[in-house]
Amino acid sequence: MLRRVDASATVAGVDLFAGLPVADRSRAVRWYERFLGAPPAFFPNDTEAVFQVVEHGYLYVEVRPERAGQGFVTVFVDDLRTWLRDVAARGLAPVHEERYDGVRKVLFRDPDGNEVGVGGLDQDGPDGTVRTGGAHRTQP
Repeated sequence: MLRRVDASATVAGVDLFAGLPVADRSRAVRWYERFLGAPPAFFPNDTEAVFQVVEHGYLYVEVRPERAGQGFVTVFVDDLRTWLRDVAARGLAPVHEERYDGVRKVLFRDPDGNEVGVGGLDQDGPDGTVRTGGAHRTQP
């Protein structure tokens, strides 16, 4: 469901790990399981949980109470409308949305306040066409 990058445009032999600081690993794991729709791929130690988001791409949470809630990350999906429907079925809803030149980005906040954005082509233009034009923001 997430957009794949042309393999010729990537660096060979690289895995990407994006981390977010949290206060409580168990609470964060429960939220990210609902958000991503899958359990962690692995637990490397007592303070981290790693979720595989795409091939060679991971999101991890790490207990760092002094920094909890200060992180932000964004992923881009192929079909944002379907992705939002699926995450809503798991009981989560975005707290904010932004639109820019044919792209829509919705923002979620985990229990610590970290910002997790999900972007995709704006499929909600007139007659299902992609919106174009200047950036604008809306609050749901």
